[in-house]
Amino acid sequence: MSPASTRPNVRPNVPVWAVVALAAGTAATVVTAAGAVVAALTSRAIVTPSLPVDDVRILGYDEAGGTVDLAVTADSILPGLYSLRFSADTGHARIGEVLSVSDGVVRRSVLTVDYGDLSRARNGRISGWYYIHPSELGVAVEEVGVPTAVGPAPAWYVPAVDPASTKWVVQVHGRGVRRGETIRALPVFHEHGYHVLHISYRNDGEAPRSADGRYALGDTEWEDLDSAITWAVEHGARDVVLMGWSMGGAISLQAMGRARHRELIRGIALESPAVDWREVLRFQGRARRVPELVGDAAFATITHAPGRLVTGQQHPLDLDRLDFVKRSDEVDVPVLLMHSDDDGYVPSGASRKLAEARPDLVTFVPFSIARHTKLWNYDRVKWNRAISDWLTANGL
Repeated sequence: MSPASTRPNVRPNVPVWAVVALAAGTAATVVTAAGAVVAALTSRAIVTPSLPVDDVRILGYDEAGGTVDLAVTADSILPGLYSLRFSADTGHARIGEVLSVSDGVVRRSVLTVDYGDLSRARNGRISGWYYIHPSELGVAVEEVGVPTAVGPAPAWYVPAVDPASTKWVVQVHGRGVRRGETIRALPVFHEHGYHVLHISYRNDGEAPRSADGRYALGDTEWEDLDSAITWAVEHGARDVVLMGWSMGGAISLQAMGRARHRELIRGIALESPAVDWREVLRFQGRARRVPELVGDAAFATITHAPGRLVTGQQHPLDLDRLDFVKRSDEVDVPVLLMHSDDDGYVPSGASRKLAEARPDLVTFVPFSIARHTKLWNYDRVKWNRAISDWLTANGL
């Protein structure tokens, strides 16, 4: 979650500390005016869409040798296949396995440079979003527009091998990325006879903005998934599986109980999902050394009506409604959870708790080392097998 880059959207003559204290219900919640400002910035960052930042230094590119040298980070030394997005997303390369690590430098193989000048790049980021377009996988792709309450949302539709199939999977990407994140799941679902719909949703940079231009962590975005399910039903879907990535997991879980055609949802597969946002936000707060008291004030700000003066939200969030550990008794379809125990962004604790609460319907497949939404990149065989086995075991 990136810090907000703009001042809190507070009405003139209403001090930030007063708004935060009002949302929190007690002035004691905010210890100082400085703490109130930090709480305001934190709460605004939670709901404000932001772009990923280039967080790894590119130290050199050997085009002839097909290697790139990167500064060592938790992501740059991960084994596996990844995208290297560089120079503020003006360049894209695919990188392979680690060749060497020494003196703070990791050398990796370069598989392709798709666009941009890697020789001049100085900064980039490691992304699990490996493919650019589904057509790279040798499939027919249609660019479609899903009608939603905020306007047409772009989607890729990949027909099943058997056009008569009534099985569809709707792929829902995570926060701060786009539908390309979900292309990695196309082959395994295609092999099981599914039509595949890779969707966009409000405020993701492709679909239209909502009225407030703010994330609701799944609490409104599910409506766009609902529209996508309806689109699929209108085009022949009778058995629907949802697959959500990170915040897309929260969106998918909301649709399970709220979608118009929820009776057609047969199962939900989740990769690095946000199952309990309080756990996620507390984890991120600790990682950024945000005092717990300030974090609690930020929670109060995003969940109470006065907080919209700071955050710009149209409606406060209901974090209880987004907590599927508390709501585990409402799970009524098979759920697959794949999560790395060292995710680094969305901790796996809530996924494990949900699996423990509902062993009758929830399958948990743990990973380690893989980090957030990079499970496929780290271990493609295990990842694909987990989905394939789950589909087979549940007759999906």
